[in-house]
Amino acid sequence: SVRCDLDVALLAEDHMTISSSLAKATGGVIPRIAAQRRHGAEELLGMYNITPSQLDQIRNFRERMMPEITRLIAQFYQWMGKHPDMMAFFKSEAALKHVQQAQIVYWERLMQASIDEDYLMDRRRIGEIHARIGLPVMIYMAGVSMMYEELGGMLPVMLKSREQSMELNQAMANVLHMDAGLICQAFVDKRDELLNEQSQAVMAMSTPVTEIWDGILLLPIVGIVDSKRSEDIMNAVLEAIKTSKAKEFILDISGVGVVDTAVANYLISITKATALMGCRSTVSGISPSISKTIVQLGIDIGDLKTTSTMMDALASAFRSCGITLEDSRQAPRQS
Repeated sequence: SVRCDLDVALLAEDHMTISSSLAKATGGVIPRIAAQRRHGAEELLGMYNITPSQLDQIRNFRERMMPEITRLIAQFYQWMGKHPDMMAFFKSEAALKHVQQAQIVYWERLMQASIDEDYLMDRRRIGEIHARIGLPVMIYMAGVSMMYEELGGMLPVMLKSREQSMELNQAMANVLHMDAGLICQAFVDKRDELLNEQSQAVMAMSTPVTEIWDGILLLPIVGIVDSKRSEDIMNAVLEAIKTSKAKEFILDISGVGVVDTAVANYLISITKATALMGCRSTVSGISPSISKTIVQLGIDIGDLKTTSTMMDALASAFRSCGITLEDSRQAPRQS
């Protein structure tokens, strides 16, 4: 049954929910799974047990099937148009008609039974489009599943041969399973790509290196620091030093939840990189719990300059730059 493909579609959308949750939990960074290798046509035909004789069966039945498929698709979208919760995914009646026509084109391509690289690209494009416009792939697969079940019930009557009907049914099921895999994988890959682009934008905003005074840079960090984020921070800081020719850089970690060996090493690497550019670094926001953790872990911070508060770091930076600040507030007058 193609109904299992609805489960695949649900898993694809569950994957996106999990990815979004991970992004929030990790400060905007989505852990990436290695990109899936794209299989070629011959390899996929073998994986899904699609034989040349099965493709011939589908192809030979195309002219008899397409009128029925077109009729069933019209019925499905008429039903969908009566359900506000379904129509919420479409901006207008015209958009619904466009998707309906796309469904007809999908089946027309399937019934041609010409599985080549162009066919695979077309199926992947469906998943990518659904991901880009935010249309749940489950709706698309629900229409495909409904169509398959309706056609499965009609085949025995149209063919008048139970054996031939079963063979054609299996042939179509194999191709539809392959299509579902291609569409859902493309959907997941594209949504991952879009989410990571968004997370990159969020990360750019979460590493605002600010020149608070001539020659002094400040970067407060909030959230979790991992290897990817530390690399982003380092790139942003070094670029800011190059642009501003700063001599003092303050990295405030009072908003960092956890400081372990990995985080400490990231911070040390960042300060060493700034030193190579002639800029002195100070890590501020070292709380009692963080300092205790660093000691317990036996982390060697070397020549890393630290302060407990950002104000202390600022005062040190001002002194280093020969800047003297005066309190402009006037003392209250004596009566």
